[in-house]
Amino acid sequence: MQVKHLLLIAILALAACSSNEPVDENLGEVELYQQAQADLADKSYTSAIAKLKALESRYPFGRFAEQAQLELIYAYYRNMEPEAARAAADRFIRLHPQHPNVDYAYYLKGLASFDQDRGLVARFLPLDMTKRDPGAARDSFNEFAQLTSRFPNSRYAPDAKARMVYLRNLLAANEIHVAHYYLMRDAFVAAANRGRYVVENYQGTPSVGDGLAVMTEAYRRMGLDELAATSLETLKLNFPDHPSLEDGEFVPREKEADNRSWLAKATLGLIEGEVPAPERTQAEEDVRRQFQRAQQELPEDIAPEVKDLQSEIEEPEDRERSWWSYLTFGLFN
Repeated sequence: MQVKHLLLIAILALAACSSNEPVDENLGEVELYQQAQADLADKSYTSAIAKLKALESRYPFGRFAEQAQLELIYAYYRNMEPEAARAAADRFIRLHPQHPNVDYAYYLKGLASFDQDRGLVARFLPLDMTKRDPGAARDSFNEFAQLTSRFPNSRYAPDAKARMVYLRNLLAANEIHVAHYYLMRDAFVAAANRGRYVVENYQGTPSVGDGLAVMTEAYRRMGLDELAATSLETLKLNFPDHPSLEDGEFVPREKEADNRSWLAKATLGLIEGEVPAPERTQAEEDVRRQFQRAQQELPEDIAPEVKDLQSEIEEPEDRERSWWSYLTFGLFN
């Protein structure tokens, strides 16, 4: 789909959401409800929302009040207003906890969170949902879990359970993406913790093997060979065909950081560049100057027999002298 088509859809959606059709004040309860039902059938959700809200406010104790509140959740959901749908569902559950169709409110609340990240653009563009913020997915999972635990025999429970399996896989995959981000940033402790969290809390998902691979790589990079070996053996035993295993050997996904100079990288290591010699400390410089002054002020009859004072001061870099040698002016090397 071209970009202009997406823009057109977005403009139409905004126009539909922003329209505020007035509701005839002379309509009775039955007429309002019937017109709201007709709008829902025609997918005119903005108009249906206006009529359902008018019905509830004008006839709060009428025979269609509770049904209007329930259908208002559905209208908000279909009009791509997830926050309003969730708020309407919470209100219905709070006001009518014993309603025979309260399970429908729980189900719509979970659907609203489920589709919150799958907005208008996500329906037409190939977005990787595992790399997005998992907040709405986690909310949806918890709301479907409430439905299945409170109403295990609900007609909506099977669909909710199927969506929970998908959401659990999604949340586990998101943890793996975060773990690999930590590996790229050399945050190995955080990466290992994420991998272990997946292994411990998302058993049965496809990401468990990835969690073990992350643990193996992170422990190796930290030098924890025993933990790395345990994770690798578990990976080989349970996931022998994992992509990180080649001929039974573990292949890290993230390469170690290259700390070579730009010249070494540009010449593929042919020119490594010179390693700068360590600078002398200020204390060492002070001792050497004191040594020079003391050497020059010695009387000739007790001066040490050295070939050359300058050569004694400027020794080759590979020859190490002790502080005792400096303090005794080289008499005791």
